[in-house]
Amino acid sequence: MGSQLNIPVYANENSKDVVLIAKQAISQAYSKLNDVVILDTAGRLHIDEELMQELKNVKSNLKPHEILLVVDSMTGQDAVNVAESFNENLGIDGVVLTKLDGDTRGGAALSVKKVTNRPIKFIGEGEKLSDLEVFYPDRMASRILGMGDVLSIIEKAEEAIDLEEAQKLEKGLKKKELDLDDYLIQLRQVKKMGSFSSLLKMIPGMANIQDLKVDDKEFVKIEAMICSMTKEERKNPKLLNASRRIRIAKGSGTSVQQINQFMKSFEMTAKMMKKMQDKKGLKNMMKNLNAKDLMNFK
Repeated sequence: MGSQLNIPVYANENSKDVVLIAKQAISQAYSKLNDVVILDTAGRLHIDEELMQELKNVKSNLKPHEILLVVDSMTGQDAVNVAESFNENLGIDGVVLTKLDGDTRGGAALSVKKVTNRPIKFIGEGEKLSDLEVFYPDRMASRILGMGDVLSIIEKAEEAIDLEEAQKLEKGLKKKELDLDDYLIQLRQVKKMGSFSSLLKMIPGMANIQDLKVDDKEFVKIEAMICSMTKEERKNPKLLNASRRIRIAKGSGTSVQQINQFMKSFEMTAKMMKKMQDKKGLKNMMKNLNAKDLMNFK
């Protein structure tokens, strides 16, 4: 995980003395001129007195600037009990809530804040490292009420999308129709923002659609399909006859039926993009469009 984040990690597997290992880690951080040290202790239950004492020893010997408790929000009432017990024994400074991409939708956040009277610093909304984000109470309230979280979408877009590439793509689309190369560029930029299912929850009104399901693996398949095409096929999708589609299906590990479904969806998207360049067409399109149409690619 440290290598994925491009940060140095210290571990001493020959010792079980947690305080000693922590001191060695800080000493090494000083020698390497690191400005922040995160001591990631082993997961433990609030009822484990021996391990709780271990944490108290780390606190008294190293005097950390901040103690953050990581809580699994899916555990419900147990999460509240753990937070309350740790706060009583250690005096935590904040909470990190994970698995908020599930059905809890912030219930644990309200309870943990109530019993500890400590701020929630970060939340995890997925399994990827990029899915850890700063917690904003007002945005969480909007998500719980199904009102979306447009500000978070904007921030994710600013971080993930290359502005120069986006402007270049926009200029290109004004001169020609959307091709599969353009589609692939857009797909990869949106993927940098996180999972599609988490992004949809941030769009106002989308969280209330009960039968709206998005499988991120489908987008991986789409990327594989496009990458299995030749440059000419990407530029001119009309070249994709039956024999070419069979070849692409074999190359991408998909079926001809899936290729046909994707191409039908792509043609709809291309038509939408074309209408968006015309003000009258855009007005009529938005009048007849609903949230389910946006995800009708399967």
